[in-house]
Amino acid sequence: MTEPASARDYVPEWMERYRAAWTSNEPDDIRALFTPDARYETRPGDPHPWLGHDGIVEGWLAARDQPADWTFSWELLGSDGDTAFVQGVTIYSGDNPSYDNLWVVRFDGSGRASSFTEWFMERA
Repeated sequence: MTEPASARDYVPEWMERYRAAWTSNEPDDIRALFTPDARYETRPGDPHPWLGHDGIVEGWLAARDQPADWTFSWELLGSDGDTAFVQGVTIYSGDNPSYDNLWVVRFDGSGRASSFTEWFMERA
């Protein structure tokens, strides 16, 4: 019997697709990352999370970055079952602030995120 995939198995491809969606800002690229009923919180306990494909696309596009304005590096800190913990650094061009990121991503059995929560702090 084959063991079900864990979050660790999904992270590399999902992060590649996330960066592609971040670059393209194409609704279909964004939708492909998430389950139809996913929850995207831009901070823990977000009182106004982005819900479902339509809510996530709308929120993403309202807050979108331009592709040439940033670079992003990341590493997988760990995983537990269907949940991954990703640390990242987002560096924006010009005089824009840069950020340290921590993401908690919960995956369904197909490699799409059912829940995404981000923490971000401006770099000193």
